[in-house]
Amino acid sequence: MKIGIDKMAFASTDQYIDLTELAEKRGVDPNKYTIGIGQDRQAVVPPTQDIVTLGARAAQKLLTPEIARQLSTVIVATESGIDNSKASAIYIKHLLGLDDYVRTVELKEACYSGTAAVQFARGLVTLNPQESVLMIAADIARYGLNTPGEVTQGAGAVAMLISANPHVLAIEPTSVAYSRDVMDFWRPLYATEALVDGKYSTNVYIDFFKNTLARYQQRTGRRLADFAGIAFHLPFTKMGKKALEAVLQGRNDEVANRLRAQLTASQTYSRQVGNLYTGSLYLSLMSLLQNGQVTPGDRLGLFSYGSGAEGEFYSGIVQPGFANYLSDVAHDLAGRRQVTVAEYEQLFNGQLGMREDDVQFDTQADGAPFVLAGQKDHQRIYQRQ
Repeated sequence: MKIGIDKMAFASTDQYIDLTELAEKRGVDPNKYTIGIGQDRQAVVPPTQDIVTLGARAAQKLLTPEIARQLSTVIVATESGIDNSKASAIYIKHLLGLDDYVRTVELKEACYSGTAAVQFARGLVTLNPQESVLMIAADIARYGLNTPGEVTQGAGAVAMLISANPHVLAIEPTSVAYSRDVMDFWRPLYATEALVDGKYSTNVYIDFFKNTLARYQQRTGRRLADFAGIAFHLPFTKMGKKALEAVLQGRNDEVANRLRAQLTASQTYSRQVGNLYTGSLYLSLMSLLQNGQVTPGDRLGLFSYGSGAEGEFYSGIVQPGFANYLSDVAHDLAGRRQVTVAEYEQLFNGQLGMREDDVQFDTQADGAPFVLAGQKDHQRIYQRQ
C-alpha cells in the first residue's frame, strides 16, 4: 500500500520586503544578501497574522467537504508556538470548522518537526487507510531588527494531506533519523527572538546531511544517480548548496549537474519568502515539483534538519498527475505588496509577542481569510473574514 503526500498548499503573508533595499538601509553590500545568503525577498508579518492564521489559510486550500470527513488528525509542527500548553492545532481545527471528533496535536523540535509529523501521520494512515491526516508546518522566523540573522527571517505555512494512494509523493519505507545534543540554535522560554551560532549551525547541518545520506545509501544500496533531485531544508538558500557541494566534492558529471540544477529550482520560492523553519523543506519540495525537471516515477530525496539537533533523510516517488494537487505558489507570491523598511520595522515591533495586556488590532487592512483580532483576558482572539 502506498502512503504519502496526497495534496500540498502554501500560504504566506500578503506583504514582503526587498532585501536589496534592506541591505542598503543597513549599510551592507546587497550581494551579501542576494548572493552570499541567497535571498531576494522576505515575507513581512502584520500583527494580525500568526502561525494559526497562516496555517489555517494554507489548510483551507486543501479541504473539500469529503476530505474534511476523512480527517482523523490535525498535526501542527512549529517552533513558533503561541501557548506553552494548548496546541495551535486546536485553534486551526476550530477556524476550519472541522468535526470535534478529530485528534489535534502540536509537535516541536526546531525546524525538523514537520518531518516528524509526516512520519507520525504515515503510521496513523497505515493503521486506518481509509482516514487522512492534515499536517501543517507553520512558523514565523524572528531574529530581531538590525541583527546578523535579520536576513534569514521569514514566515509562512505548508499544509499537506497524508493519505493512502497519494497523488503527489509516495513515501518509501527507508528513512534515517540522526540526533545529537548541540547548541547551534535555540530560543529560551522568555525570548521572542532566537539565539543562533550561525557558522556552527551551518557546519552541523552539513555534517547531519552527510551522515544521514551515507546511512541511507548503506541501507538501500542507492547512489546519487538514483535521485532525480534532492529537496533540502532551506533556512536560507545558500545552506542547501553548501550541503550538496559537500557531498558532490567538485564532481562535474551529468548526475552532479542535474542535482545542482534541481537544487536551483527548489530554491525559487524560498528566495522570495525567507525562512519557514518547519515548513522550509516542504516549500523546497513544492518549488522543485513546480519549477524543476520532474516527471512521474522519479525518486526525490528529502533532507530535513532542526537545530539542537536532529536530521532525517528519506525519499519518495513522484506520482502521476502530481501537478494538479499543488497550490499555485507563484501566483500567490506575485500578488503580494512590497513595503518599505520603515513599514517593515513598524510591523515587526507591532507583533503580539509575549505581551500579557489586552490588545485589539485593526483587522480592516488585512484581507486574509483568517486574522488575529487581538488578545483579551490572556486569550488570543481569532476571526474568520
